[in-house]
Amino acid sequence: MTEREARTVESVWDYPRPPVVVPDDRLVEVFFAGRQLASSRRALRVLETSHPPVFYLPRADVAVDLLRPADGSTLCEWKGRAQYWDVEADGRFSVRAAWSYPEPLPAYRELRDHLAFYSGRVERCTVAGEVVRPQEGGFYGGWVTEEITGPFKGPAGTAGW
Repeated sequence: MTEREARTVESVWDYPRPPVVVPDDRLVEVFFAGRQLASSRRALRVLETSHPPVFYLPRADVAVDLLRPADGSTLCEWKGRAQYWDVEADGRFSVRAAWSYPEPLPAYRELRDHLAFYSGRVERCTVAGEVVRPQEGGFYGGWVTEEITGPFKGPAGTAGW
């Protein structure tokens, strides 16, 4: 049985609010400009009602030499202030392709020293070999895989969910 076959289908409407952090030992990879930007079996999945999971990868499993601090930040009521990162490799550049919580709020302290990536702002992201699809809307960074069902927050008309 493969990693993908072993997973059950999850509805994002069964995820809690406030969100929870769940360890995930599947192989998670991020690629940009033909290079492997990250590879980890130590991901943390953040699960929140109506959102596809967000995968946070340990900094130690990311090619941080390809990241540049980006302008601006946002505030999450649960996790704290997010810092954004641009990615640059082999003459290619992606603005605010990743984010992190340098000083997360106490309930989410395990996110410290982890990075999350917008799958639509890099070349490709995979979970256990499956290429993920980006969460619609551009603001949220959830990864849509075959193991989850929606509808998902993010597209036009879902801001009030």
